Amino acid sequence: MTKKTNFTHLHVHSHYSILDGLPKINELLDDVQKKGMDAIALTDHGALYGAVEFYKEAKKRNIKPIIGSEIYMAPGSLSSKDSKEDSKSYHLVLLVKNDTGYQNLVKIITKAHLDGFYYKPRIDEEFLKTHAEGLIALSACLKGKIPRYILSGKRDQAK
Repeated sequence: MTKKTNFTHLHVHSHYSILDGLPKINELLDDVQKKGMDAIALTDHGALYGAVEFYKEAKKRNIKPIIGSEIYMAPGSLSSKDSKEDSKSYHLVLLVKNDTGYQNLVKIITKAHLDGFYYKPRIDEEFLKTHAEGLIALSACLKGKIPRYILSGKRDQAK
């Protein structure tokens, strides 16, 4: 019998995150079961390609699926296409809290692909603010805004 754990991964990439994630959905959920976890988030880069497969397979296994995405944030406006400015873009993890959050995440990702795409699908803080209901934001990885401020000694800005 597998020992239960109270730990839940909230920032996980699958093979749908090209060049960053490795496991297929079934392999990921096999590992979750093996480790005795009862929930996990899928936060692939800039998309929800694996969300339906992840949700259905996790439910079959009695694992709580937490849907999310690691989105790319434009440093200014999502319509700006300036390579110098865009080198300051950052990552942000968004997790779905409820149906409204899921609808907002779909809108965010759609907008990122249709209007904000510049090398990657991006949104800006202004658009995020108007579609934040039902979402939980995490600081992401070292490419997140808060970690970058901390690493550069700008702790007040990080707060």
